[in-house]
Amino acid sequence: MPFLPSDSLPLNTARVRVRRKQARPAELLEAALDLFIAKGYAATKVEAVAARAGVSKGTLFLYFPSKADLFNAVVRENIGIRFQQWNQEFETFQGSTAEMLRYSYCSWWEHIGSTRASGITKLMLCEASNFPEIAQFYQQEVSEPGHALMRRILQRGMDSGEFRPVDLDHAVYAVISPFLFLTLSQHASLACIPASLTVSPQLYLENQVNMLLHGLLAS
Repeated sequence: MPFLPSDSLPLNTARVRVRRKQARPAELLEAALDLFIAKGYAATKVEAVAARAGVSKGTLFLYFPSKADLFNAVVRENIGIRFQQWNQEFETFQGSTAEMLRYSYCSWWEHIGSTRASGITKLMLCEASNFPEIAQFYQQEVSEPGHALMRRILQRGMDSGEFRPVDLDHAVYAVISPFLFLTLSQHASLACIPASLTVSPQLYLENQVNMLLHGLLAS
């Protein structure tokens, strides 16, 4: 078969290559997520990420100039983008604030807690102090938006008279602490939960919401 110049490639081959190029960032992020969770930030090598995605290290750097940039993109793609969606949903939420709080727990579990993305939070808990650059990014993309969203829910409940007045700066940690417990239990269950006990994440979150609401409801 004679050599074909690049602009004379068969149509199907050209389409495959275009799709492959367009898919590379997503493939790299998937590979990076797997390795960051399995090995941690420090031990993950960009060469290993590139190899797992089936590309060269040079190709990886075309999309993500550094390992920190790659990790930040993984955080944004798997967790950060959720907060805009949740804020938009709450703009048109018609139920009570108690229902909103319950929904937030269920939605977090569905989109983050029960997925590989929960491993990112566990990684940050373990390695943030050693890597202030990625810790600051995580604060901006995840912690601050998450706190703001929960403050918004609590403030809505207080404004409507559903919730009694609370100190928002501290109450928000009571609301998010179940997320952290489940994150750790997902990735380090033996350290968090006795081997003889099986914890259902859904039942755990349901109980946490009920306990919070009985402490928050005005009547």
